[in-house]
Amino acid sequence: MAKYQFSVEAAPSFLPDQSDPEAGLYGFAYTITVRNTGEVAAQLVSRHWIIQDGRGHTEEVKGLGVVGQQPLLQPGEAFQYTSGCRLRTASGTMHGSYFCVAEDGARFEAPIPLFVLDANHDAGERPRVLH
Repeated sequence: MAKYQFSVEAAPSFLPDQSDPEAGLYGFAYTITVRNTGEVAAQLVSRHWIIQDGRGHTEEVKGLGVVGQQPLLQPGEAFQYTSGCRLRTASGTMHGSYFCVAEDGARFEAPIPLFVLDANHDAGERPRVLH
């Protein structure tokens, strides 16, 4: 087991009630689960997202914490939150990283695996996560 490590899982969903396809707006939610899979307690300090729509337009989002929080996770603990974004196409991708600081002062990055946002995704299917 790595001394400093967070695992990240994403579950995206399309939000038809927050979308207007005729105007080229598609709303998505994503639920993120961050788990401390390392040996030392650590705090999620900031986020860096790379969001790309179906036309290749890329937007970067950086900021402190997630949903207004900077959770401190003991080994084995998890933190879950839901957030969202809007795209100008019916599909796109998101990925990025979290910057974290361990209790002993060590700094590390936790990668957020690439996942697909898809307005045409069948709700009964499992979301696609690309590794």
